[in-house]
Amino acid sequence: MATQKKDYYEVLGVSRDASDDELKKAFRKLAFKYHPDRNKEDGSEDKFKEINEAHQILSDKEKRAQYDRFGHSGLNGHSSSSAGFGDFGDVFDSFFGGSGSSRSSQRRSSARRGSDLQYTMSIEFDAAVFGAEKEFEINRIESCGKCRGSKNEPGTKITSCKTCNGVGQIRKSQQSFLGQVVQVADCDACYGSGKYITTPCSQCRGQGRERNKRKLAVKIPAGIEEDNQIRLTGEGEHGIEGGPPGDLYVAFKIKEHSYFVRDGVNIIYRLPINVAQAALGSKLVVPTLEGEENLQIPAGTQSMQTFRLKGKGVAQLRGSRRGDQLVTVDVQIPNKLTDEQKKIFEKLKDTLPDADEDKKDSKGFFGKFKSTIGG
Repeated sequence: MATQKKDYYEVLGVSRDASDDELKKAFRKLAFKYHPDRNKEDGSEDKFKEINEAHQILSDKEKRAQYDRFGHSGLNGHSSSSAGFGDFGDVFDSFFGGSGSSRSSQRRSSARRGSDLQYTMSIEFDAAVFGAEKEFEINRIESCGKCRGSKNEPGTKITSCKTCNGVGQIRKSQQSFLGQVVQVADCDACYGSGKYITTPCSQCRGQGRERNKRKLAVKIPAGIEEDNQIRLTGEGEHGIEGGPPGDLYVAFKIKEHSYFVRDGVNIIYRLPINVAQAALGSKLVVPTLEGEENLQIPAGTQSMQTFRLKGKGVAQLRGSRRGDQLVTVDVQIPNKLTDEQKKIFEKLKDTLPDADEDKKDSKGFFGKFKSTIGG
């Protein structure tokens, strides 16, 4: 024969027209008195479940209206409390500031997330521009390959810690203005695991984890820069007591190119030419990251003048645009001349205006070249 449920109002000790505040105060008082973490008497757990069930129904306006009209039969199964023993701590936390942690949360508390790692990879200039996939090797702490993190020698038994009775935490009581308050700390004997290892794993010496070398691969996107890093989720150190692994962050050190310099999405190249090529103009071959390109140098080109090769730069990391290659001309003055070259320059010197006169007369020899190339 099924046991008849008690009237919820009687359980909480309030009248049928009690306000929400009165219900809350009544529940606080009874929950504090009968919570299993504080009251070890027989029946306290069932009593707390009864109190919690009554509060869940009467604190919900819709459920309370159904109960007032039809009694327990009108709740369609809602009257059955969904709070098991493992949920008592959550109920207690909401009213008393977390002094009553549940046993299930105590057992979970020993699990710890693994540490994040950072690895700095040295890559070639071209790999940063065009992207690449690179393999690399790291040292990290992983779950023991022999005991799979259990810490004991495979095939041997694990017993509950006698100090904490397998809970993983030690509870200490102290008096406060609210009464007796329970403080919780990890067990020193089992380090919060709740387990006692009789025969530690011979490979990891009972630690459950070991340091291993691991080969990984990372896909480097085109346009990566030194201040960028890539996160490899879950590739950090393994967690403790079943905790999740950390992440691995890969940073990059880009090697210098022998003659290219990067400026954001642009590539800068310094092109040395001689005086004759600058004065008369010349068609030259210029190296790029994708092969050689022809570049027409107009007559009268000045030293440090820059020309642009469209689309020969770096891909934008977040976008579809690609930068340019900027070719800066460096007019080289010869250190030594042959006798014949000296004669040619002597004749040329007599036919050219002085530099001061050229400044005064914008129509001078170099002025004409300057106007020809548009400054």
